[in-house]
Amino acid sequence: MEITFRGVRELELGQIWKALFHRSWPPYEHWFLREGEAKRPGFMSCKMALEKYLPEIVPTWERLVELSGGGDREARLLSLYRPTPYMAGCSQAVWQRDGRPLLVRNYDYFPERLEGTILMSAWNGVKTIVQSDCLWGVLDGMNEHGLAVSLAFGGRREVGDGFGIPLVLRAALELCTTAAEARDLLARVPTHMSYNVSAVDAAGSYFTAYLAPDRPPHFDDDRVATNHQREVEWERHATAVRTEERHCFLSEKVADHSETTERFVQRFLEPPVFSQAYGKGFGTLYTAVYDPVGREVEYRWRNHTWRQSFDEFDEGAVTIHYKDARGV
Repeated sequence: MEITFRGVRELELGQIWKALFHRSWPPYEHWFLREGEAKRPGFMSCKMALEKYLPEIVPTWERLVELSGGGDREARLLSLYRPTPYMAGCSQAVWQRDGRPLLVRNYDYFPERLEGTILMSAWNGVKTIVQSDCLWGVLDGMNEHGLAVSLAFGGRREVGDGFGIPLVLRAALELCTTAAEARDLLARVPTHMSYNVSAVDAAGSYFTAYLAPDRPPHFDDDRVATNHQREVEWERHATAVRTEERHCFLSEKVADHSETTERFVQRFLEPPVFSQAYGKGFGTLYTAVYDPVGREVEYRWRNHTWRQSFDEFDEGAVTIHYKDARGV
């Protein structure tokens, strides 16, 4: 199996995003209908939720809907309000040495469900570089101010009233300049499932947010987040993805003063953090290393590194081959 990652630059929404939408729409429509169309909220519910919680990005949503063809189903999906439930693996950590913070993360998921689009845009006047998801959402990314964010599934089955976390991260990068501002935004926007969000800015301020649809958000100074929220609540999932093992391992390395930056990053490409369980939906698809001070990101695989920055953005493509080991 393989994924082709593409660097795509479109500062103002237009024909490039429209082409990406039409290429990706069939599988997203299938995902949207997986539980039946009646399970998804109606157009007015979606519009009202956006206007209540994220009014700043409503004009962008309206432009996206227009470019997508203006259909009801497209508009509802693009709102990412109470979307079809989904979950992934993921490990992420804030690394701080010599005054140069990094956000390092693995994204673990099904290969066939990854967009593979590394998108540079400035839809609300702020430049961002992100791994795109849900057509305009964010799996992880950074803005030109040096604020970097990433998400991990929170290891809980509860589903409630709120937005898909990729949209919330899009809003954080486009509306916030610091970790403190991102924290305030995450505190006011509800999510439909449990997620762990790591954030760090160029000044070195950071946090981990434990978000859930059925309880208030919790913010902590944890530098490591995997797939549980402070304690395991879904034992079967935790065992399958080895969330506690990964969390313990990375926490030890973050605290080890003999650990070098390069060695720490390399550990994300090795067990127990790196996973080859692609057929089970939690194989490592890429490692991202965000440098808020240098305003650049490295996407790493075991045999390739691709660097992107706001000054030098590569609109090329990289094809990565994956071997499913049917395990971790």
